[in-house]
Amino acid sequence: MERLRIRSGAPWESIVAYSRAIRVGDHIHVSGTTALKDGSLVGQDDAYQQARQCLSNISRALESAGARMTDVTRTRIYVTDIDLWEDVGRAHREAFADVMPATSMVEISRLIDPAMLVEIEADAYVSK
Repeated sequence: MERLRIRSGAPWESIVAYSRAIRVGDHIHVSGTTALKDGSLVGQDDAYQQARQCLSNISRALESAGARMTDVTRTRIYVTDIDLWEDVGRAHREAFADVMPATSMVEISRLIDPAMLVEIEADAYVSK
């Protein structure tokens, strides 16, 4: 089955050898996505703004793979401080209130950049 690889141009993609998203058949998997926009972090010290940018980046990756946010079936949310769950959850709700994907949110010790507070993964299904 053919694979469609979506790249964002983030420096880590070539260093680690991964794609922003990959589509195989009807399934799309979006890698852990942070709040980078044009190479700069959006929402310094603001988990809500970072989560919104993560979700915006995910939306662009999905569109490049032929899907929309309404096709998302699962998200995984990683936060560096679980006390930020309400801010991150509010951004997630704004993006997915009508979709209600399966999700989990877990606290991790840190992300690749210490200023990053949240990273989000997404899976989507698009029937032909």
